[in-house]
Amino acid sequence: MEKIKSLNLKGHLLTAISYMIPIVCGGGFLVAIGMAFGGTNMYSDGLVQGSFTFWDALATMGGAALGLLPLIIAVGIAFSIAGKPGIAPGFVAGLSAIAISAGFIGGILGGYIAGFLVLALIKHIKVPAWAKGLMPTVIIPLISSFVTGLVMIYVFGVPIAAFTEWLTNVLLGLGTSSKLVLGVVIGSLCIVDFGGPINKTVYAFTLTLLASGIKEPVTALQLVNTATPIGFGLAYFIAKLLHKNIYEEEQIENLKSAVPMGVLNIVEGVIPIIMSDLVRGIIASAIGGACGGAITMIFGADSTVPFGGFLMLPTMTRPWTGLLAIAVNVVVTGLVYAVIAKDKPAEATVNEMEEEEEPDLDDLEIEVF
Repeated sequence: MEKIKSLNLKGHLLTAISYMIPIVCGGGFLVAIGMAFGGTNMYSDGLVQGSFTFWDALATMGGAALGLLPLIIAVGIAFSIAGKPGIAPGFVAGLSAIAISAGFIGGILGGYIAGFLVLALIKHIKVPAWAKGLMPTVIIPLISSFVTGLVMIYVFGVPIAAFTEWLTNVLLGLGTSSKLVLGVVIGSLCIVDFGGPINKTVYAFTLTLLASGIKEPVTALQLVNTATPIGFGLAYFIAKLLHKNIYEEEQIENLKSAVPMGVLNIVEGVIPIIMSDLVRGIIASAIGGACGGAITMIFGADSTVPFGGFLMLPTMTRPWTGLLAIAVNVVVTGLVYAVIAKDKPAEATVNEMEEEEEPDLDDLEIEVF
């Protein structure tokens, strides 16, 4: 177990995801804008000069970016593990994953294979002094790309592609009750550490589904991240109606920034607010997130952009589904936290200024040297 931990598999994956998010968001917004104005994603057929509109071009550019998700994640992981020498084999691994329809899972596995293979080659290959300059630019990229590509295509290609297809078919065939359960699980798990490792792990899983064309799970996660800070803001007003004082002055000040951050899908701003009542904060967030995630899955909120908070709504087939999920999540989180949070004593509003004692100049001694 210690050896596995030393490999830092999760850390490399999260690093790659952080590189990937801007690309996914940019591509997603291009697709959303292009298709909103009647454009068509022609990525699979290609753009032929004179036969496409400006909006077709936008949708196709975005579709091209989203279609390269396995490549992006593979390069990100390989680079995180091995640095610059990992870029070339990671690139080949990602392209191989796309070629054999291994999808996002194939890209993740290919990135790990490429990165750790490069580290092994650097450690064990010994070359003459005159050839050391060729190691990072020729020898290592050539051998690692060759081996990684063959392993991806001939060893892992068939089982990964089969698993990806099976997982996609299972999720596409879920009934209403199964979607509700999946939404509850995603919505509650993704928020319990407020953007921490658990959130990122769930995010990686939902991105896997997004790469297979299943948009609802990642939408559920992002809508929960959006709604939770707003829910804690609503809790302040509900608590006032219940004649409770659940926040200190410093927490109220933090709310003024946490709520706008939540609107743009940044959940970390709520952490300073709930630290003084962490367990109850997690309970309220998990219950609210479970409700929001369930609504997302049942009604099929399907954003093409896995980030952006309220900016995601226009990219959905039916924006009202996302708005409904946010509203339910906000109300449930706010209501639950307002009810179960501690009632804190009101702080004194007047602070008496202590007068400083004037120094006695008679006691001041000056030494002459």
